Amino acid sequence: MNPRFLPGRNMAMKVPTHEYTSTVAFYRETLRLKELTPNDADGEQTPRFEFGDKVLWLDRVAGISQAEIWLEIVTDDLDAASAFLQQQHCTRRDEIEPLPDGFRAFWISSPANIIHLISEQKPS
Repeated sequence: MNPRFLPGRNMAMKVPTHEYTSTVAFYRETLRLKELTPNDADGEQTPRFEFGDKVLWLDRVAGISQAEIWLEIVTDDLDAASAFLQQQHCTRRDEIEPLPDGFRAFWISSPANIIHLISEQKPS
């Protein structure tokens, strides 16, 4: 069991409600990053911005006191990755946010309590 881990394409900034509008304005108007939010995003509440070769998602989250950064890690074998990370005493955090049905992924936290989405990406 030797799963391969690579940085994913997505980063999420979880922003407290009271700082959300000014945070979105900072990335949209002050830094003028290229916005990737689809124009036809039916009720889409999450602005997305190009951030180098990554996508930065700005999520409004009620009940938190400060912003958090969440990162994506991709693996070629989700089941092996799960077993390996468990052996390494990584804390699973599947309760942190529901994932869509059929989406092969799970949540962990690093020793510094940074949330990571571990998702499966089959080699092309």
